[in-house]
Amino acid sequence: MENELLENLGRLHTTELGVIRIKKNLSLNVENVIEWCKEKISLFNAEITRKGKNWYITIDNCIITVNAYSYTVITAHKVK
Repeated sequence: MENELLENLGRLHTTELGVIRIKKNLSLNVENVIEWCKEKISLFNAEITRKGKNWYITIDNCIITVNAYSYTVITAHKVK
């Protein structure tokens, strides 16, 4: 099941508001948030779980939330 997300990384996208939210939540200073997310999700130590309609990827003290049907990155935040 985990590989489904990795197989569809090319479909990963987000909204303009998503970009703003992710950058703010993670204090990111990157041009391309989606490329940053893809890199993180691709890392061998990324922990990918699916709960209901969302994938949750835990990596480098962050949790990235991705809709499992549309492959939209909904949000990302630091692990508390």
